[in-house]
Amino acid sequence: MKTKLTQILKQRYYLLFFFSLLVQQTYAQQQITITGKVASSTGEPIPFANVVIKNTKNGAVTDFDGRYKITAASNQTLIFSSQGFKTIEIAINNATTIDASLPEDAMKLDEIVVVGYGSQQKKDLTGAVSLVKADEIQKRQVTTVADGLQGLVTGVKVRGGGRPGQEANIEIRGLKNLQSTNPLYVIDGLVTSANRDFNPNDIETIQVLKDASAAAIYGSRAANGVIIITTKKGKKGPLKVEASAKTSFTSMPRYDLMGTEEFAKFNNQAYDNAGAPRQNLNMAVDTDWQDVVFQNGMINDYNVSVSGGGDNSSFFMSGNYFGNKGTVVGTDFDRISFRVNSSGSKGIFSIGENIAISNSKTDEMSGNPIIDVYRLTPTIPVYDAANPGGYGYGKQGVADTFGTNPLALADFANTINENFRIRGNIWSELKFTPWLKYRFNFGYETSFDSYNFMRKLGNWTLNQPVEKSFINQNKGRSETLLYENTLTFKKAFGKHDFTVLVGQTFQKDNYNQIYGTKRNLLINSGTGSYYDVLDLGDSPEVGGFRNEAALTSYLGRLEYNYDNRYLINAVIRRDGSSRFSDDNKWGNFPSVSAGWRINNESFFKSEFIKDLKLRASYGELGSGNIGNYEYKSFINTFGTVVLGNGQGLYPAATQVRLSNAQLRWEKLKQTNFGLDLGVLNNDLRFTADYFVARTEDVLFGFPILLTTGNDGGNPISNAATVENKGLELELAYSKKINDFSFNASINFTKVNNKLVSLGNGQNQNIQDNTITRAGNAVGMWYVLQTDGLFQNQAEINNYKNADGKVIMPNAKPGDIRFKDINGDGEITNEDKDIVGSPWPEFEMGLNAGAEYKGFDFSMNWIASHGATVYDGFRSVVDRFDDNSNYRRGIQPWTPENPNTDFPRIVKGTTLNSRGDTDRFLESGDFIRLKYIGFGYNIPDSVLKTAGITRARLTISAQNVITISKYKGLDPEFSNSNIFQRGVDNGAFPNLQTYSFGVEFSF
Repeated sequence: MKTKLTQILKQRYYLLFFFSLLVQQTYAQQQITITGKVASSTGEPIPFANVVIKNTKNGAVTDFDGRYKITAASNQTLIFSSQGFKTIEIAINNATTIDASLPEDAMKLDEIVVVGYGSQQKKDLTGAVSLVKADEIQKRQVTTVADGLQGLVTGVKVRGGGRPGQEANIEIRGLKNLQSTNPLYVIDGLVTSANRDFNPNDIETIQVLKDASAAAIYGSRAANGVIIITTKKGKKGPLKVEASAKTSFTSMPRYDLMGTEEFAKFNNQAYDNAGAPRQNLNMAVDTDWQDVVFQNGMINDYNVSVSGGGDNSSFFMSGNYFGNKGTVVGTDFDRISFRVNSSGSKGIFSIGENIAISNSKTDEMSGNPIIDVYRLTPTIPVYDAANPGGYGYGKQGVADTFGTNPLALADFANTINENFRIRGNIWSELKFTPWLKYRFNFGYETSFDSYNFMRKLGNWTLNQPVEKSFINQNKGRSETLLYENTLTFKKAFGKHDFTVLVGQTFQKDNYNQIYGTKRNLLINSGTGSYYDVLDLGDSPEVGGFRNEAALTSYLGRLEYNYDNRYLINAVIRRDGSSRFSDDNKWGNFPSVSAGWRINNESFFKSEFIKDLKLRASYGELGSGNIGNYEYKSFINTFGTVVLGNGQGLYPAATQVRLSNAQLRWEKLKQTNFGLDLGVLNNDLRFTADYFVARTEDVLFGFPILLTTGNDGGNPISNAATVENKGLELELAYSKKINDFSFNASINFTKVNNKLVSLGNGQNQNIQDNTITRAGNAVGMWYVLQTDGLFQNQAEINNYKNADGKVIMPNAKPGDIRFKDINGDGEITNEDKDIVGSPWPEFEMGLNAGAEYKGFDFSMNWIASHGATVYDGFRSVVDRFDDNSNYRRGIQPWTPENPNTDFPRIVKGTTLNSRGDTDRFLESGDFIRLKYIGFGYNIPDSVLKTAGITRARLTISAQNVITISKYKGLDPEFSNSNIFQRGVDNGAFPNLQTYSFGVEFSF
């Protein structure tokens, strides 16, 4: 009985256990409804994102507001994905509300890249192309696109400044010629410029085409690289309004200069050492000219956009105001711009347009106050009623100086530049079949330029002759018309994927200008202001000119992809330009590139390496970087000749500039080898490129003697050959762990340039303190070398050459000892030698960012190493042979202070003040925190009641930390003269900038 009872209990136990498992399984598989929102890391809703239940085919798609609804088991996992974003997984864990934040994936291999007259997937690229996220530029406070690229792209060097309206110099992969280094800009298919009247906030994507194979589709205009910009477009969905406001405060770096007491001590010492009577310095005045001239600046940047679209059409409209009150008195820049982009389609036909209108106005900087603040001495008052106009600028015997009073110059000589520009394009497409389409693009750009210079009565510098008032006005108009026809065939045949593009383009440029000048301007007796119109003056002068140019081209491209393993890209472009004679108008520019995706090979088995591609390319690009009529003679028609018995005057003309009818295209030949590597599920990516670029037949105007009859500028010829080699490396990592995401990248660029030959029988070209010699880099330092100071007369007497000749017999203790390089017993220009290079050995950029819930952080560091630069500031304040201010804290040599490297100071002699020595050469190395920023996205729960879908607050700073031994204002200075690249001669510095912003959308 007991045994039977035990069996029954066991059966009941098993039955109970079975039912408990069944209940648990039923509970685990209980279906619940989950809702939520999918957004980007910045809080922007992501429409049409995929929400899939893991290990099933069941899923949902988000609506226009990024919201979704799905039914799943409580113990399952949801996978969230969208193109351009990283895929993430979130376990349901019985939650009924799940919001997902998708980090943007800058490394996404299926990302679409615009490559000129078409697009490719990033994984299929065979050339050197870099992508830049638009928000990396837009979060900085910049005037132009180029300013925002610094440190973000390997091989791209940017040098800008903080003057209102200043446009940065940009150089892609080093020196390609001896003139301009700026790349070609293509905005929405229009060949144009991304100058200061273009609004960077309108940018959607940026691609930088760096090697010849990537840029060859633009042929003769692509030798300096190509930057392709696409602007924002509307997307399918309800009306969307976005607005942002950013206010920035800017401050100027300062020199460390002497005040009146310290200045007087050393100024008197310099005169005493020269045996000259001292100046009668005004010790009652102690002017800090930097306080007078420099001020805190302010930038206001306001943007608003409206966009939307339906199934067959979309639109985007934006407006922008950008105002920059400068850090130097009398400087200002204002820009207002509007943009309308729209498109529509019906059946096989599509049409669209991109139109931008802008007006920019710049109150230009008068003279160079960056130099004048140290050219003027502290003993000079700002105002002096005894001078014409009432400003102080020194007096003979009291304050002799060549400095200019910047306040007076800004008041009496004012320049206003204004530009009204319309640019855009209208395009249409016919898609005959899924694999064949025709596209027509008409681009148009016109600008109305106004230049106004007014000279009022008054002086701004010592010994300046009295000049009458006058006004000069220029009115110019430019016009560019672009016609493009392209036919694209794209089709796959099994494992073979072909894309063939053929096209024809024609561009015509016109520019005309009229100008006039009148003197003795009338003054409003009530206000004391000048009338600024041309009809209120006398002695009229008028003139004008017109320029025209045309370029016609034929192009073709073949893209071949076999089984996503073998990639080939071939391009040919033929250009004809009116800038060359009939015999040399045409140039052919071919390229070919190939790629091998090793990771798709059957023999390649690696879970660690997700992407491995080798690339190689060769291409030829051209440049017609000359004026419109260089191959023709230049005639001066303003001459007169005396003829006949009556000695009558007759008009005459004479050729003033020699012509060269044999001008032909510069030709850049570039080879590139590249590697793309992705590991750890492509979270860690490495890219490497090595290139060799050689430009032959470089167009340049070398100086010739005026005795040849040439008096109209140096004639252009195809002469030099330039070569550069470079290595570019980039390592990037990104990762998301729950609510925390992190990204970082470091890039390294090393470029070596060399002048192979000058041509025209020349061996070298010397400009000031630089020499460009065959076999060396351009603009090497060519100066006398110093060798310490003479401490006593015995050292002077014993400084002899091999023949026993005293080399510097006129020197005195405390003077600089110069090296006698050629051993002739004298210090002359023959002793100059190459002592350094203005080109850095390498440059680097570090970018990092992190996000946690609604908070985000990002920063950008840049660094440069190996350049030797010329400090123009020290070459003035440390010389003492004329009257300028001096550097605070110097300790010049005296018998009582011999342990110093600063020579004795002497007025009126250049012995210790020569500018052509290595004394003023310094290291140009620097590390700079270019940008650091913080942002906060206000939670949706707070915004719902206000009807706002997104709100964001930002705070950032630029140029706030600089590590450098350079004694000038800014080691990151800019000089557009290629031969004087390393000379800092009053370049406007980059400014410390602190910004506060708000963004919202609804």
